[in-house]
Amino acid sequence: MKVKQIVFSPTGGTEKAAEILTKALEKPAAKIDLSDAETDDSFLNLETDDIAIIAVPSYGGRVPALAAERLTKINGNHAQCVIVCVYGNRAYEDTLLELKDLAEQSNFNVIAAISAIAEHSIMHQYAAGRPDQKDREELRGFAGKILEKIESGNAGMSEFQIPGNRPYKKAGGVGLVPKAADTCVGCGLCAEKCPAQAISKENIKCADSKKCISCMRCVVQCPQTARKVNRAMVSAAALALKKACSERKDNELFI
Repeated sequence: MKVKQIVFSPTGGTEKAAEILTKALEKPAAKIDLSDAETDDSFLNLETDDIAIIAVPSYGGRVPALAAERLTKINGNHAQCVIVCVYGNRAYEDTLLELKDLAEQSNFNVIAAISAIAEHSIMHQYAAGRPDQKDREELRGFAGKILEKIESGNAGMSEFQIPGNRPYKKAGGVGLVPKAADTCVGCGLCAEKCPAQAISKENIKCADSKKCISCMRCVVQCPQTARKVNRAMVSAAALALKKACSERKDNELFI
């Protein structure tokens, strides 16, 4: 029995939550990086006795469209699956339910679902430093309960409810497209790492707004901290979300 960690994590917050869960299961593990545009499709098949952890961030209460598209290329082969949505302390709305539907369409047997908190990828003052020690303890506790369910032999027998609505809420548009400042040295790392391939290696100063998903990976990866988003727009968005994001949200397990 192996753990397959299937993660879309452009800025690393979702990956942190997935890593905590994976390590707590104490099984041999391999990773499929859905945020890597060059992921080898031939690797995207699981064995029936694998345990999959599928983790994605919540983008405006939905699964990122790019993550959903890449998840459909995986054959779960009826492997047991734990789905995880990670959000920046606002709300995850229909993300977890949509992820369950996607996983089942890809032939996974969903046995548990988790909502987890990580530092907001754009407005870092919200959920700053999370997952923190309390989060880690909670997620490790969740992993223990999931392992008990698997070892009981009844993992595929029980039904459980997941929050969300069908039809899902309308997906929001891309509002923040990072651009290169004068400090850009043209190294091309942003173009190489962009999950959506929205940055041309021939013209790395600007991203293609039709392809950009505002994931902020280029901002995080830039060694010169040269890629930035409009500060005024970020400040306005942060103010609009202040009430919803200020109170600490809890991680949740549905099993």
